[in-house]
Amino acid sequence: MSSTTTDTASSVDVVLIGGGVMSATLGTLLRQLQPEWSISVFERLGSVAEESSNAWNNAGTGHSALCELNYTPQGTDGSVDISKAVGVNEQFQISRQFWSYLVENQIIVSAKSFITPVPHMSFVWGEDNAAFLRKRYEALAQHPLFSGMEYTEDTAQITQWAPLIMRDRPAGQKLALTRSLKGTDVNFGALTRLMFTYLASTPACTLHTQHEVSDISRNGTDGWTLKIRDLRQNTQREVKARFVFIGSGGGALSLLQKTGIPEARGVGGFPVSGQFLRCTNPDLIAQHHAKIYGKASVGAPPMSVPHLDTRMIDGSPALLFGPYAGFSTRFLKQGSLMDLPLSVRADNIGPMLAVARDNWALTKYLIEQVMQTQAARIKALQDFIPNAQAKDWELVVAGQRVQIIKKDAAKGGVLQFGTEVIASEDGSVAALLGASPGASTAAPIMLNVLQKCFPTKMPGWTDKLRQIIPSFGQKLARHPDLCEEVFDKTTQVLGLTQ
Repeated sequence: MSSTTTDTASSVDVVLIGGGVMSATLGTLLRQLQPEWSISVFERLGSVAEESSNAWNNAGTGHSALCELNYTPQGTDGSVDISKAVGVNEQFQISRQFWSYLVENQIIVSAKSFITPVPHMSFVWGEDNAAFLRKRYEALAQHPLFSGMEYTEDTAQITQWAPLIMRDRPAGQKLALTRSLKGTDVNFGALTRLMFTYLASTPACTLHTQHEVSDISRNGTDGWTLKIRDLRQNTQREVKARFVFIGSGGGALSLLQKTGIPEARGVGGFPVSGQFLRCTNPDLIAQHHAKIYGKASVGAPPMSVPHLDTRMIDGSPALLFGPYAGFSTRFLKQGSLMDLPLSVRADNIGPMLAVARDNWALTKYLIEQVMQTQAARIKALQDFIPNAQAKDWELVVAGQRVQIIKKDAAKGGVLQFGTEVIASEDGSVAALLGASPGASTAAPIMLNVLQKCFPTKMPGWTDKLRQIIPSFGQKLARHPDLCEEVFDKTTQVLGLTQ
């Protein structure tokens, strides 16, 4: 979806920077809560959803912690901590409620174009890993957010649930697998385009593609002045806004730094690129219908958990395996090699050097990944598909992820693998930094933006927010009946019956 709007408004209530799922979600929420506000969206590329929200670039296609083992770490005493998994699943249920509201109210045309039921599975081999998976299952299965999860070590059952991973598998291997039929695949590119189609059709909202925000500065006490370059016409103009959201993925850090807000001091970024093997054999694609996650290699970042992933992209099934990590100094897939060097400032060089000092395992892992041959990639794939052949798979480059580096009193700096909203004290500007779980939790993250930036508005918005998200203000994990009611309703509205 692109826009060639000729709107030249010099002052608006809200500017959204970036044409991804985060800006689309925040814009759609604001349109429900404050329909009279004027909104301008600026996207550097020729269409929305072309960077991290693009289906081929996005690694998080429905993260709900049903199968991602990195969300349930095992302690030294052997116990499994499920708190992170519960939090991620809770957030995903908020996103599901938001999407259901959009479908029910015909804000977006159909759920079928962006969400599909796909079983989520965790698969491990070896005695120790099987023991871990069993403990994980026992910890999760009784929780209302994870009800219905199944566990098996029976090879016949695994073959029935996931035949592709069992074909020609050596006999005698200790195997274990969990399955949840509550899983989904989400095409965030399609969802983003649907929300922007809605926004662009509403009064006082304009979408500008091929428009780059080059600078942001304080405009006295009235908000912010943004310098905008029209890349088609090679012209520049200024736009004033009372509120600015920087949702431009890896590009958010440099724009946040330009605001000069104290909250941005000491914040840096570390880019990690991703690659996948994409199946080119339609027969193999047809034989697999699941998202199967394994255990990450020692030293691998959480976003590199290996998975064999069924996706629905623009109506057609696809099968990917990976990710294989890489390194580039770009902060965006279509960014500049100077992105990382130019992000280094006097206030963040200390934390960045501290992170470099303390993360040799990650550095070693990335070097090994960059040096990896196609034969080595196929060998890793064969852990999941024993008879995989190189001729059936091609290497594709996914999106860039920029992990957050922040000051730390004890270590000097820490590398974070989550997402974080950084906002000014007065709430007039906010930026989203980080990666996982990202798009899957866009709705709760944008609720966080609203709470941080519009605290005085929230009491008046609460009733509407409860219409949009029935569980707003409550924890589904603490209310099993509400959890079941919300899940059943969203399953019906979104058409997710397996």
